[in-house]
Amino acid sequence: MEKIKALTSENGVVIFTKSTCCLCYAVTILFHELRVNPIVYEIDKDPQGREMEKALLKQGCNSSPVPAVYIGGKLVGSTNEVMSLHLSGSLIPLLKTYQSLS
Repeated sequence: MEKIKALTSENGVVIFTKSTCCLCYAVTILFHELRVNPIVYEIDKDPQGREMEKALLKQGCNSSPVPAVYIGGKLVGSTNEVMSLHLSGSLIPLLKTYQSLS
């Protein structure tokens, strides 16, 4: 979907979420703790949210459409992929460019 492509190509870190999703909240908090301020887009508050959800599933969010984390325009994955990257020490190098100094 064009909206997803536009958001992910124009912003360094984008997390597609739902406002009632606790895993979405946890992933968002992780990024804030890593000094990254992602664009958090709540698809359940968008009139086209259902279509966005389907598009996210088609792009490779297999287990659940949210949270869907994009870094540098590329789909990283959902909670499992993000946490696995973090635990292995591979997430921070991906975020280096997007971390704030303060």
